[in-house]
Amino acid sequence: MCFVPTASGDNPDYIRRFEAAFDGRAETYVLSLFGQSPWDYQDPQMLLGMDLIYVGGGSTANLLALWRRHGVDDIMQWTVSDGTILAGVSAGANCWFEASSTDSFGSLAPLDEGLGFIPGSACPHYHGEPGRAETFRTWIESGRLPGPGLAIDAHAAVVFEEATATSVIAEEPEAHAYLLDGVVGTPPRCLPRQML
Repeated sequence: MCFVPTASGDNPDYIRRFEAAFDGRAETYVLSLFGQSPWDYQDPQMLLGMDLIYVGGGSTANLLALWRRHGVDDIMQWTVSDGTILAGVSAGANCWFEASSTDSFGSLAPLDEGLGFIPGSACPHYHGEPGRAETFRTWIESGRLPGPGLAIDAHAAVVFEEATATSVIAEEPEAHAYLLDGVVGTPPRCLPRQML
């Protein structure tokens, strides 16, 4: 499996935590686009042989810009067609959608430059950060972000097959994922989930 820490600027502590978490459990790799020692720059083609690609959190805008500059976006598209499992948290979840709610520019803002592997928009940290829920609902209802909108609490994971959400798995009792259809006044629909 390969960790892609682009959104955090290849933060060394983040990389070490990933490696420690999977030590002895998986053969791990790191795609470094920054080339900070001891992780040298890696050719993004390395992603083509992976069973699972995990994308870390950080700046969604920076992640997408760097991926496009280095051709990672095209390689990710190829890995999808080849059956590689794609996963991620925060920016690493946002990137797969057409658009998302992000704080990449400081305050919360809509970002409509996602990879588009999954239709609609995403909002991580839905109930975990002030303003996330309210702004995301407003942007979906106004059409500023494309629907459907998928809102994800911390400690909740949404599983997709063929770009369709099939299940939600939660680590904490208060963690959920919600679907927003964009109809003004319609409350978000809590998706069925199972506890981990």
